[in-house]
Amino acid sequence: ACWLLIYDKERGTFKTNRRDRRFLPSVDGLVLPKLTGPMLEEIEIALRPTPAHEALAKGFGLTINRSDMSTLAENQWLNDEVINFYMNLLVERTKQNSYLPKLYAFNTFFFTKMAAEGHSAVRRWTRKVDLFFYDIVLVPLHFTMHWCLATVDFRKKHIAYYDSMDSNRERHNCLHKLQLYLEAESQDKRGHGLDWEPWKQQVISDLPQQHNGSDCGMFTCQYTECMSRDAMISFGQQHMPYFRKRVVYEILHGQLLPV
Repeated sequence: ACWLLIYDKERGTFKTNRRDRRFLPSVDGLVLPKLTGPMLEEIEIALRPTPAHEALAKGFGLTINRSDMSTLAENQWLNDEVINFYMNLLVERTKQNSYLPKLYAFNTFFFTKMAAEGHSAVRRWTRKVDLFFYDIVLVPLHFTMHWCLATVDFRKKHIAYYDSMDSNRERHNCLHKLQLYLEAESQDKRGHGLDWEPWKQQVISDLPQQHNGSDCGMFTCQYTECMSRDAMISFGQQHMPYFRKRVVYEILHGQLLPV
């Protein structure tokens, strides 16, 4: 079994979740919050298909209907609403925990519009946002029925691409377009460009990969969950049924389970 050892900045001490029954040890080194019987019952009810338009969760200007939630059932392809809601849950967690990286997440429609029409088409999307204030910017990507992810890390001066199928030929073009967008955004908001000399673009290799055609959205969500707290990406395909149930519960309750 594997247990987390966590440093408490305020007290200058370490604490462990070894005796915390909320956590379920795993033989492959990944520690996951346990889903109890009542939690699983609530999840099962939420995944019932009808009535399809019943609202199950609201927040961040979004509504998750039963039809949206049903995309979290096994072997289903996650839709925009679920991914956007989950990204907002990640952002909300970072707002409430100062030790986590400052996080901003674009919605799933941003990159498609920006890539096709340029910075001017999405200029108003950040009218009240200073992207350069954040540590990490998340950019969910949708390419022909496949979800993947790009990130901008202003701390490390790093633009990266994450793909659970490692198959998209547009990945380098994607990173280049994000760089062009950031340059235009800096010129527009700050009156000067970025110094690109120390920056790197990278397609991340050795990522856990999906073994089916339906889990790309869940892999994308879990890549972001790990990165949002600077954690190692250590899950695998075998964890996807668990993560699907867990995300149902987290959306229903409007907050992430503690890790």
